[in-house]
Parts: sequence; structure tokens; C-alpha cells
Amino acid sequence: MATTDWTNALPEAARAYLEGKRLDEVECVISDFPGIARGKAVPAAKFARQSTFHLPESIFFQTITGDWSDDAAEEGFVERDMILKPDMETATAAPWTADWTLQVIHDAYDRTGEPISLAPRNVLKRVVALYRAEGWEPVIAPEMEFYLVARNIDPAKQIEPMMGRSGRPAAARQAYSLTAVDEFGPVIDDIYDFAEAQGFEIDGITQEGGAGQLEINLRHGDPVKLADEVFYFKRLIREAALRHDCFATFMAKPIGDEPGSAMHIHHSIVDAQTGHNIFAGPQGGDTDAFFHFIGGLQHHLPSVIALLAPYVNSYRRYVRDHAAPINLEWGRDNRTTGIRIPLSGPESRRVENRLAGMDANPYLAIAASLAAGYLGLVEERRPEPQFRGDAYDSDEGIPRDLAAALDLLQGADAMKELLGPEFVHVYSAIKRAEHAEFLGVISPWEREHLLLNV
Repeated sequence: MATTDWTNALPEAARAYLEGKRLDEVECVISDFPGIARGKAVPAAKFARQSTFHLPESIFFQTITGDWSDDAAEEGFVERDMILKPDMETATAAPWTADWTLQVIHDAYDRTGEPISLAPRNVLKRVVALYRAEGWEPVIAPEMEFYLVARNIDPAKQIEPMMGRSGRPAAARQAYSLTAVDEFGPVIDDIYDFAEAQGFEIDGITQEGGAGQLEINLRHGDPVKLADEVFYFKRLIREAALRHDCFATFMAKPIGDEPGSAMHIHHSIVDAQTGHNIFAGPQGGDTDAFFHFIGGLQHHLPSVIALLAPYVNSYRRYVRDHAAPINLEWGRDNRTTGIRIPLSGPESRRVENRLAGMDANPYLAIAASLAAGYLGLVEERRPEPQFRGDAYDSDEGIPRDLAAALDLLQGADAMKELLGPEFVHVYSAIKRAEHAEFLGVISPWEREHLLLNV
């Protein structure tokens, strides 16, 4: 693109970040299945001269350990190039770098100009397009939970909480404590500073129940835009932590006896013509669409748990009485249910999916959740009766391991069509390969209790 076009296309926050500075480098990024930023760093002058760049499609065929799945590529492993085009609305600072650098998220296309069906951002765009075809605008708001932990470079060593500014390890069972938040003050200050430089609005930071566990809430908005922000935020938070000699981890269950980390997803839907929330009627009551959306989550979320809980560790989070759901009951202002209706006025009426883990790819988790709700709307599916009381006293109702979750995904024809058959095939093959790798590792528990006792 021409230099003038490049300058004019920058969002306000990026222009402010570069005011009076010389841009050195542009990071051209795309999300892979785990949500890792893949791409190329190029000099700013070169970025201004070219409208696209290439990256092999094979980035979607790697497991989290860097291995490959022979079952993923139906036509053989040919490593075709994708054509990546920048979405200039996503241009944002990389304020932790030593020079003046911008990041730009790219969309992936094939040589005929068709979107690459495997790219997580394209999967989400595909689902959002289904809503818009019905005259609906989906609105989401994510909540991000994560741990700040002591540096850990030995996988055999258990993860420990970080040291706070008091010189004591972070304490557990201090939910919503401002004193506990103050322990991480320097890290949080950098998170705020980085977010401001990138043009992101944080709705709040709170201490959660785990030792060193924090939650960041983001303002509601367009699903793709919010997924972009979560994608950026995970990198931002990691960089802020590294500045203060600790790690930020988004594992679903990093510490065995502590709560897991979720990415709760709040949904509402706006009528594109009237601008009104379709979950609330003229007099403020619940609409059929409200109940159909809940019914869709209850019926279809089990088939996409593999996207909301993508690793073997993810299923350790679903523990009774441990701040994570064990079923798909729904209730009003009830955090023990998998589907919660928060307190709100009619125009803010929303449905919260509490199943997604923070280890999930934000594009895929939001796509999966919206797809389940969409199917409920078009099928006019009614939910089970509202659950009243402690949902942990009810039966378990979600898959308990990755293999079972993948079986449900591969057997869900309607969901596969929404998300894309090729995507579901490749994603499932990659996740089965990861599961097989995990089963090949002998754990300390096995050595301790089975070595001499069986």
C-alpha cells in the first residue's frame, strides 16, 4: 500500500502512539489454533510498499508441542501458501518493544480470494455472518481470568504463586480484595499502560479466588473486535508480567488445589433495524428469542466443548464447588450454573456462558458459543426449566475429557456445517494427536502410586 494510505488508515490510538516518532517495524500477525501470534516482522518501509504477504497453511496443522498430524491434511501435506491481507482497523502498538513497533492482524485467503476456512478469525466471521443474514447483530463481552505466578522453567516443578510487593507469596481465597490487587500493583500498572497505548478500554480488574489470580473485564462490542482484543491482551499481559520477574499463565488449571481460569462470554443480540436487544420485549419481559438462545446453548454447547476446553488440562477446571460449571443448567444471578443470566435492565439483558476456559482460542470459543445460540434461535429450541438452588448438587452434564468432547464435535452435523467441515476435520485431528501425545507421558502420580504397588 502507498505510504499515504498506510498513514491515513491507522486507528487513532496507533497514530497517538507514533506521534513525533519514527515507526521502525510492523509485526504482521495471524492467530493459529492455540491462539499463538504467528507471522512476520517487517521493516515499516517494506510494509508500506506491499499489500499482502505469504505464510504457509501448515501453521494450522501443528500441535501445541510443534508436532504434526498426518490425519489432518486429507490431500497430503503440501504446505500451500496463504495470502495474508492486513486489517488496518487492528493496527496497534507493541509498547513493550525496544523500538517503535506496530502489530497488525491479517486475514487469510487462498489464491482465488476465498477466505481460508481453517483460520480462526475466519471461522468467527463465518458465524457472525449467519447472524447478520437474519438481521441480527451479536454483541459479546469477555471476562479474562489468569494467574500471575513465580517464574517456572522446570516442567517437573509445581507452579507457585508469585511474590507480591510485600515480599510474601500471593494468597488464595481473597476474591475482590483490593489489598490483594495492590500486591500486584507494578504489573497491573504496566497492563493499564500497555492497554492505553494499544487503545483498549479495560472495564475493571479484580482479584479472583486463586492465589495470584486476576480477572480483567472488557467492554461489550462486536465479536470479532473483542476476539482481537483478547488475542492481543494475552500477549500484552505476558509481556507486563515478564517485566516484573513473573509469568502470566492462561492455563485452565495451573495449580491443582486452586480455582481454574475461565473466559466467561456474555452475549446479547441487537435487531439491526431497530437497535433493540431482542432478548427483551416492549414491556421489558423475556422474549422467545431469549429462551431459544438459552435452549441452543443447552443443547449444542456439548458438541463444541472441544473448542471451549481445548486441552487435557482444560477438563481439570470442571470441578464441583470450585468456581466452574459441571453442567448446562441455567439460572438467574446464579454462578453455580453453566449458563447464567446476570442482573441487568431490559436493554442490557444478556446470557453468560461460563464454560469457556481462558486457554481457549478467543476466536474459536466465541464462534462456538455464538453458533450454539444461533442454532437455538433458528430451531426455536426451548430450554430446560430454570434451575433454582446450587447447580453443583445437580448431575454432571458436560464431557469430562478431550476425547469424549471430540467425539461429540465430529458427530454434530449441524454444528460442523456452521463452523466449516474442513475446519472441524483438521481441528479434531490436531486435538486427537495432542491427546495421544499426552497419553504417552507418564505422570508423577503414576510413578508414586503404581510403581511399587500394583
